[in-house]
Amino acid sequence: MGVSLPPLGWWPLGVLGAAAVFLGLSGRRPLGRLGIGMLAGIGQFFISLAWALQFNTAGYVALALVEALFFAVAAVLIPARVGRVAGYGGAFTLAEWAREKWPFGGLPLGGVALGQLGGPLAITARLGGSLLVAGAAFLSGAVIGSAIEWRRAPGEGTRHAWEAAAAVVVVLALVLGATISPDGTGAGPVRLLHAALVQGGGKRGLNQLQVPPAVVFAAAVRETSRVKGPVELIVWPEDVVAETGPFGGSADEHTLERIAREHHATLVAGVTEPVGATRFRNEIVAFSPAGRLVAVFEKVHRVPFGEYVPYRSFFSHFANLSAVPRDAIPGHGSGMIATPAGRFGVLVSYEVFFADRGRSGVRAGGEVVLVPTNTSSYASDQAPSQEISASRLQAIEQGRYVLQVAPTGYSAVVNQDGDVLEQSRLSVPAVIETTVPELTGETLFVRFGQTPVVVLALVASLGALGLVSSREWRRRRRRSSPSR
Repeated sequence: MGVSLPPLGWWPLGVLGAAAVFLGLSGRRPLGRLGIGMLAGIGQFFISLAWALQFNTAGYVALALVEALFFAVAAVLIPARVGRVAGYGGAFTLAEWAREKWPFGGLPLGGVALGQLGGPLAITARLGGSLLVAGAAFLSGAVIGSAIEWRRAPGEGTRHAWEAAAAVVVVLALVLGATISPDGTGAGPVRLLHAALVQGGGKRGLNQLQVPPAVVFAAAVRETSRVKGPVELIVWPEDVVAETGPFGGSADEHTLERIAREHHATLVAGVTEPVGATRFRNEIVAFSPAGRLVAVFEKVHRVPFGEYVPYRSFFSHFANLSAVPRDAIPGHGSGMIATPAGRFGVLVSYEVFFADRGRSGVRAGGEVVLVPTNTSSYASDQAPSQEISASRLQAIEQGRYVLQVAPTGYSAVVNQDGDVLEQSRLSVPAVIETTVPELTGETLFVRFGQTPVVVLALVASLGALGLVSSREWRRRRRRSSPSR
């Protein structure tokens, strides 16, 4: 399952890995299932979260072990025999849902759904988001595992063959239903947006202390001069404008105003500015073609231990926190910004991994999703590759074109079906000029969110446990009944 994620993987490996875990749980007692679940989580997250090893070895190990615990708990809740297929799909889907919520606001990175792009299950994000994609992958793995068990021991496998058959119907129904469900296009004419994504380029794996902010800013200005146009929207990445004081009235603000006027285009850019000695703001600002500031959005989902340190006084005893001297102030709002070029749902970097953030901006009226991000500090291509997968899932979930832009890549254009139409190379300066439709329709995910998936997973998991309890009760009753 870990190898199925980019940049290493191939989507069938995720389903086969889920099948292997299903087989490993067969017939085991709770402690054995706990061990198998923990091993499965270690296998997945020590691979899929390997990008964290670059920053802190102890933190990487702790992070992967915490994420693995979710799988361990899920495995304990799965019946050993009867009800296994439904219980497996339900419990592991709930584990993925829990990972999105806790700890510190959740960590969706490294999840199995990110490895399903390119396969038939990805389209189900249109119905229930990335959580449904993960659930469909686990359920498909349970079906394959059941088939293998039946081949090994027909008598043993036949006992839950009806569950596997029902699961096949469910997965096929989900894929077919998603294929014919609304894709976000909506009714009426579609307005076309002419946009330019600006990637300044530069060496990767470096932080702000190693690359002065002025260098990053100058690279963005230089590449913007290469925009041929005419364009209505120019998008810069996250925090390419890194201030040491207030942004308002600064020389950088005047430069952005000038660029917007010269290109007669709306300019969207990422800005960071300090607030006192211990806090800062991570904002996306938009300037109109007249050079006026028309929108500001402040990032809502902060990166724990990257943009802020939870329980700083406690963790300072175990790690050097000098790399995160200030804590980002959490923003509020839907993420939708209204500009002369259109209404955009904005996902700032880490937020792209959270389906509910994309849904929030689209429900508020976003017609195109913008993902200004900055993965320059990652030396490998693992985190940028996973981020592209997250953008592709967002495109399917929200039924919108996604424009992602990063200082050193990847920058990309993704259509509403999750296909990457254009993508930059890492480290290389680039300007991507594109034309995309501004869509107004709603997918079923935008309409209902993840709640139906969570409810179904709960029903499947509790139903499987109920079958076990009912069967055990009947068995004990037969034993206690007097013989005739």
